[in-house]
Amino acid sequence: MNLAFPAVLAVVLASLPVLAHAQATRVNRCADAQGQSVYTDRPCDSLGARSRQPPPAPAGAIAQRDTLGAQCPRRLSELVQAVQTAVATRDVNRLSTLYLWGAVSDAGAQRILGQLESVVRRPLVDVVPVYPQEVVDAGQSPAQQGSDAEGTEAPDPEAPARRHPVGLRLEQTLPGSATRAATVVGLRRQYGCFWITL
Repeated sequence: MNLAFPAVLAVVLASLPVLAHAQATRVNRCADAQGQSVYTDRPCDSLGARSRQPPPAPAGAIAQRDTLGAQCPRRLSELVQAVQTAVATRDVNRLSTLYLWGAVSDAGAQRILGQLESVVRRPLVDVVPVYPQEVVDAGQSPAQQGSDAEGTEAPDPEAPARRHPVGLRLEQTLPGSATRAATVVGLRRQYGCFWITL
């Protein structure tokens, strides 16, 4: 039998109360009357100081960070929410994670990052889907499309196919004014996720 094992076991058992106390001790961040940070294991009030917790994250930022850290936006609504959060927090890095960088050159990347930086500096009013334009037959006016050349009624057209947006228009204002500014970003679906392009 190894005699060292009981000695090590005795040391570990003796240190358990100390470890439990260390884990149970909570450090509070307080601010004294001069505004200086004070760290203590006692309540801030007992020192005549006030609690000084870090500022709360913007609404939705924690959930958004978790979903984007684990996966890319798989639904258009997730992409829109991620864009809104990136602009609201003025975080160009977060916005750039939503960009489809694919075959972008170094010079192109610098230009795109500059554009994204401009986007996050402007207050966001709304994100609006952009749909492909309706194509009108070149030979007929919209009024003529409902009938054929002999004047008889054309058969009822099939129900229009569901259109999908091809881009997003970021409705913004210039900083410090009510002047409208809009940026249109393209939408791409790749790797099972939605991405923006410029």
